[in-house]
Amino acid sequence: MSEELKKVTTSAEAGMKKAINHLEIEISKIRAGKASPSILEGINVDYYGTPTPISQVGNVQILDSRTLSIQPWEKNMLPLIERSIMAANIGITPQNDGIQIRLFTPPLTEERRKELFKKASAEGELSKVSIRNIRRDHIEQVKKLQKEGLSEDICKGAEDEIQVITDKHIALVEKHLESKEKEIMTV
Repeated sequence: MSEELKKVTTSAEAGMKKAINHLEIEISKIRAGKASPSILEGINVDYYGTPTPISQVGNVQILDSRTLSIQPWEKNMLPLIERSIMAANIGITPQNDGIQIRLFTPPLTEERRKELFKKASAEGELSKVSIRNIRRDHIEQVKKLQKEGLSEDICKGAEDEIQVITDKHIALVEKHLESKEKEIMTV
């Protein structure tokens, strides 16, 4: 395989790995009835005019399987953290006791579990679309190289290799969704 085709297939695989990494991050944010600091990722607090992640303005701990505790390093940050959590609309109401903020994750109903799995499935579908778009773009690059004079057999081999990489990453998406479904649906 020529150097240009090797670059195309390597680029395709790298792009697909990024799509898988994005999926892992997104489905880790979908809570499964257990307290996890990851549900606070992406929530920023106004720290003296600078949007700052909650984990950088206080200590986030898991007290038990359903309770998170946020103890800010500065007491004046309590109402700001509380306001940021409310504004993020994560489905949990913060409890401020003047020293720390506690987040109690409610037990999930069957309806809520199905809703969460639909959300995870939608993320999985977006990842599959992204992977397929990467495949399409890279196969077009291979066809462009073929028009520039590269052998048809070599180009066909590169297209097949890109398809194998695509199939591998689509299967990985399915595996992640399957494990998330098991996690969500387990009572």
